[in-house]
Order: sequence, then C-alpha cells, then structure tokens
Amino acid sequence: MKSLKTITIIVLVFFTSHLSFAQESKPLPDLANVKYGAHERNVLDIWFADKSKITPLAIYIHGGGFDYGSKEKINARALSQLLKAGISVASINYRYKKIAPLPAAHHDAKKALQFIRSKADSWGIDKDKIGVWGSSAGAQISMWLAFSDDMADAESANPIEKESTRITCVASNIGQTTMESDFWIKHLAKYAPGTEAEFKSKTRLQIYGVENMEEADEIAKSISALALISTDDPPIFMQYFMNPNAIAPSKDNPKKFKGWVIHHVDFGIALKEKMDELNVEAHLKYPSSKTKYNSLVEFFIDKLNKQ
Repeated sequence: MKSLKTITIIVLVFFTSHLSFAQESKPLPDLANVKYGAHERNVLDIWFADKSKITPLAIYIHGGGFDYGSKEKINARALSQLLKAGISVASINYRYKKIAPLPAAHHDAKKALQFIRSKADSWGIDKDKIGVWGSSAGAQISMWLAFSDDMADAESANPIEKESTRITCVASNIGQTTMESDFWIKHLAKYAPGTEAEFKSKTRLQIYGVENMEEADEIAKSISALALISTDDPPIFMQYFMNPNAIAPSKDNPKKFKGWVIHHVDFGIALKEKMDELNVEAHLKYPSSKTKYNSLVEFFIDKLNKQ
C-alpha cells in the first residue's frame, strides 16, 4: 500500500510538472486582446512569426458548442510549430449563442478576418496567404468562412467591410460539416436512437433566435459546409478520432457518448465525398486512414508557405 501511494505521488508530480511546462511553453502573444468589434468578446491575440518580413497567417477559432471556450485554448504545440515555420498566428473570441443567437458567432469570425486583413500592412501579414482552423464549433465556423462566397462589401462606408473574406486553406478538428436537420436526425437515429426529437425542440429555435423550424432550417443550411461547398473553394484538412465503423462508447458516460456522436467521422466523410465529386482538394484523417498530411500543421505549412 505504501509503495502504491508513493507511485501515485510520483505520477501526480510528473503530470503536474509537465502540465506546468506545457502552459509555460506557450509564448505570450505579441498583441493581446486587440478589439475587432464592439462586444467585449470581440477580441483577438496575435503572434508574429518574423517582424522583419511579411508572413502568412493562420487564424484559430476555439470550440465549445458555441457556449463556452476562449482564444486561450489554442494548442501550444501547434502554435509553436506554426511560428517556427514562419507562419504568424491569431486566435479569436466570438459571442456565445446565449449572448447572441447563431449566426452571430460566424459574423464575428468574418469581422475578425476582415479586421486582420485591414491591418495587413502594419502587421506584416500576407493577405493572400491566410488559413483558418478550429475545433468543434470553431471548426464549423472555419468551414463556413472557407466555403462562403466572398462577403466583402465594396459599397460599405467602412473600409474594413470592404476587405475580402476568402482564404487560402482551412482545417477542421472534429468539426460538424452540416447543421441541417435532415442529416442530424438520420445521424442521431443511427447512433443515439431516441434523441432525434430534441433536434425539433424549442431549444433549436433558441439557438437561431427564430420562431419556427423553417427559419431555423434556413439559417442552418446557410452556415453548413455541405450546402456551401463549390468548385472554387479552398482545400481542407479534416481530423477525427474514431474509425468509420468504430463501436460507440458506453452510454453510462453520457458526456463521452455525446461527444463521440456530435464529433463523428461521418461528418467528415460526407464532406469529403461531396468535395471529391466537385474535384476540390480534401484530406480526411482518422486512426486507420492514409493521408498526405499527418497534421493540420503540416497541411498549413505546405499550403501557406508555397511561393
């Protein structure tokens, strides 16, 4: 018993020290909490890879079900690797859906992208080499940005709104490639039978701030990668952590089970199949897959550092 207690203490010390090291290893941003909009959550951090020259940029959008999360959740390892490769990095916050219903979060990300582009000259950013990535909800927003038509408003009196929203590449970590009810109902019926009704509840109306399902479906379609993808869209790297025929985790752990269902590789498969049909470059990584890129960092380095 004494030896087991000693081992436990050693393990705890090991993980505590390594966690501390990981936190300390994340470099401080060159500019922190830069405001890009009026709301208190309209802020971003940015790290410059090399202040002596113009560099590409990768923008991170955090996850959290549109309800929580922050720009500080950016992966320290990915951040360091991108900076080392000469790619500057920005990380943004956006309004949660409890503050403003969807697609307010998406519009915030658009505004952040345009704001950064407006600062390209003073910040040394190459406007033509910008990638966006995110996890879960952040990935969903990232794909919306990537596959939407250019949302620049040439007639706007605001010069920031005249900036392009088109990007070079996009990466999705466990992202939902569609928000449309038809796909979700079939998906839930397959993996979590009995929960489909929730997708037609008042909660869904509240997510979009509307009064009927037709309006909710219309907004959902307008922000879904599967509905937006076209032949002129940028390449994507997608990553999921289960194989297509993986067995679902036990429902005895509801949180783990729900996470497995809503971050399922089926979302990535559906988008890749459609992109393959359109001959648009798409890379899908899961445990048993064979892909050109092992990580989103490799993907970004290849796409953003091309001459």
